[in-house]
Amino acid sequence: MPSNASIRAFNRRRFLGLASTVTAATVVPRRVLGGAGNVPPSDRLNVAIIGAGGQGITNLKELLRHPDVQIAALCDVAEFWDNSHLYYRHHGGRGPAKRALEEHHRDAGTARPPAVGMHVDYRRMLERSGRDIDAVLIAAPNHIHAVAARAAMQAGKGVYCEKPLTHSIYEARRLAQVARETGVATQMGNQGHSTDDIRRAVEWVRAGAIGPVREVHAWRGGPNRAVPKERPTDTPPVPEGLNWDLWLGPAPERPFHPVYAPLMFHYWWDFGTGTLGNFGCHTLDTAVWALDLGHPSMVEASSSPLSSETTPEAAMYHYVFPPRGTQPAVDLFWYDGGLRPPRPVGLEPDRDLPHEGGSLLVGDEGAILSGVWSASPRIIPEAKMRAFTPPPPSLPRSGGHHRDWIEACKGGPEASGHFAYAARLTEIVLLGAVALRTGETVHWDGPAMRAVNLPEAEALVHGHFRKGWEI
Repeated sequence: MPSNASIRAFNRRRFLGLASTVTAATVVPRRVLGGAGNVPPSDRLNVAIIGAGGQGITNLKELLRHPDVQIAALCDVAEFWDNSHLYYRHHGGRGPAKRALEEHHRDAGTARPPAVGMHVDYRRMLERSGRDIDAVLIAAPNHIHAVAARAAMQAGKGVYCEKPLTHSIYEARRLAQVARETGVATQMGNQGHSTDDIRRAVEWVRAGAIGPVREVHAWRGGPNRAVPKERPTDTPPVPEGLNWDLWLGPAPERPFHPVYAPLMFHYWWDFGTGTLGNFGCHTLDTAVWALDLGHPSMVEASSSPLSSETTPEAAMYHYVFPPRGTQPAVDLFWYDGGLRPPRPVGLEPDRDLPHEGGSLLVGDEGAILSGVWSASPRIIPEAKMRAFTPPPPSLPRSGGHHRDWIEACKGGPEASGHFAYAARLTEIVLLGAVALRTGETVHWDGPAMRAVNLPEAEALVHGHFRKGWEI
């Protein structure tokens, strides 16, 4: 049964939709009905952002490109994040996010910018501003994804959540369930999923361009970030304007230290899942979609010296997926920290595997090589690529990763990166971390969500929730 919040959200959209059809015998200002440069309120999607750090600001600016989106609320546990020395090259937090909004409206010539709710705690935001919000975009650290996404979906909001979808396999399974129960529009932030490139590669595989695929290799080039092997012992003061307890959320308590935030959380097990967790949902996407990979039957991993606190400097993972229908079993390998797969047969002497990373689907009759975000797929050898006649497009093309989600929130077609698919892809990625951390081969019973040979893996499969943050 839909929740009261879900019913209220539906009734609001229905009311706005009906209101937009009233034209006769009604005189309203042009700014309300729309017109040149204006979008009527009935057609706007009011979006709240949870997590306005580096990726949050990037998503904010992307949403502002769409005239039918209005930012209704901003939520971040910090007033200010200094991301200038990171690859984002911009600041984050409530203050910078608000300034980015103000600059946008100033440049757009908006006489009176819309009021935006500013919040520290997303739970209070949903309570206080929920009636003014249609959808929520989540770009907080990984360990916050599940608790925030679940709360937003149960409040009847469409949800866009950055990758990986969750921090644990149990959380991924739970979010897929809640998305199914609430019926809200969802999308994970693996942006390559909405490109024409990945659709072409999937169509080629399904058309038999390289024959049955029995082997997949994927990698992220370059060394992994160097992080401490143990927790720091010094306790610098919490920066002004940062609510550290809310940043921790469901994670175990520990003192603040800049080695955790704003970016390095990816490499601490309590908050992230390392390079595989950070990039697997991008780079494994082609194989999972094209080959319809579900639950692996076995996963094993090895790495450079492993810490109980942080992810390793280099690692390699091996998954075995059982046959699916007429498709054969697949061995899938992931490499990071500078490790790369063997040079594939048929790759010309003057070509090399992409240094930054990519994926290689190896079939009985050739291979398909793509970049990190499923970019620029090519059949190898190149002579086979030139001789290949692509099949007619069979997958719907995307209007853009954010655009697809916006349309889904407004009652359009389901976004292709919806949580049912995103949870499956995320589970595959996170299961590698379970194998690595246990140091054992994991024999996986997917439907039962358990390692049949390792009862001790249950804690890693389920994850940790501080009291009051359970899902």
